[in-house]
Amino acid sequence: MSYKSIAIDGPSGAGKSTLARKLAGELGFLYVDTGAIYRTVGLAAFRRGIDPSDGGQVTPMLPQLSIEMCYGGDGVQHMLLNGGDVTEEIRRHEISRCASQVSALPEVRAFLLERQRELARAHDVIMDGRDIGTVVLPGADVKIFLTASPEDRARRRYAELSERGEQTCFEDVLRDVVQRDELDSSRTAAPLRQAEDAVLADTSGLTLEESFQLLLHIIEERLQR
Repeated sequence: MSYKSIAIDGPSGAGKSTLARKLAGELGFLYVDTGAIYRTVGLAAFRRGIDPSDGGQVTPMLPQLSIEMCYGGDGVQHMLLNGGDVTEEIRRHEISRCASQVSALPEVRAFLLERQRELARAHDVIMDGRDIGTVVLPGADVKIFLTASPEDRARRRYAELSERGEQTCFEDVLRDVVQRDELDSSRTAAPLRQAEDAVLADTSGLTLEESFQLLLHIIEERLQR
C-alpha cells in the first residue's frame, strides 16, 4: 500500500504545528510534530545540566533516551521521555532554546531521522519541522514552506506563552524568534531552507482560518495532480 506524505517546513512561530494538526484532522492523516521530538531531546539535556550545543556532551546521552509518541482521545501528539509524559513541559520558553541548539547537532539529527521516516512508511502523514521536505521526506507528495514576518510570529508565540501563564515580554520573544531564525538557517546540519519544489505560503496578517484554507487549497490541488 502506498501512503501519502505532506511536508510543512518553516521558521519558528509560523504556525506549523497548529495548522498541520488541523489539516491532519481534516484529511484523516497522522500528524507528526518533529519539533516536539527535538524539544524532548532538549529537555533531556536541560534536566541533566548538559550544554545542549555541545555534541560531546549530548551524544553520549542519546542511547539512554526512550522517546515515544502516542495519540490520545484528544488527538494531540503526546511526547513520552523515558516513560513520562512531557508534552506540556517541552513547551516551556527555556526548552525552546535547548531544542534549537540540540537540533543543530548532526548526531541528534541522525539519531532521529529514521524514526521519522518509519512513520511515513506506515501512515499517511503530515509532518512539520525545519528540514522535512529537504532531508527527512525529500520525496513527499506535497511540500509547503510556511512563513510569516518575525513580528507576526513573535506575537503568536507571546500570546501562546501568556495563555500558559509564562511571564515574559514581547521584545524578548521577538529577539528569540530572530536569533532562532539565524541559528536554524546557518547551522551545518540540515539548515532551514525552502525545498526547490515547495510552495511558499506566507501567512503574515492572516487569521488562523484564512491560513488553514490557504494550506488546504494547496494540498488538495497538489494531491489531485
